Amino acid sequence: AEFISTLLFVFTGVGSAIAYDKLTADAALDPAGLVAIAVCHGFALFVAVSIAANISGGHVNPAVTFGLMLGGQITFITGTFYLIAQLLGSTAACFLLKFVTGGLAVPIHGVAAGVGALEGFVMEIIITFALV
Repeated sequence: AEFISTLLFVFTGVGSAIAYDKLTADAALDPAGLVAIAVCHGFALFVAVSIAANISGGHVNPAVTFGLMLGGQITFITGTFYLIAQLLGSTAACFLLKFVTGGLAVPIHGVAAGVGALEGFVMEIIITFALV
């Protein structure tokens, strides 16, 4: 369930970013585009969690699974299998996107100009902590 839900979430979310980039070639990312991509991510997360909620808990995000492992809500073995399934699901989604889009670039996310690796890492920890 975690494999399928993560695959669908990543495929839909990243696919929306690819579609937006393709539809607005050479255009700057405006607020309307950001909202459209965010809404697509929101719907994809809703569907992904709905699919897996009654089977595996609908974690979708490895950080959520890791937090539940640390909190003792799931066993280490179960959590490890969920983590592997989530990582394989997201990887499979990117390969599928590369195939179905005819080789269009899969967006790579990074920190803004002027933000170092350490600052970006700390920011990710704080935002992920808020998510979990």
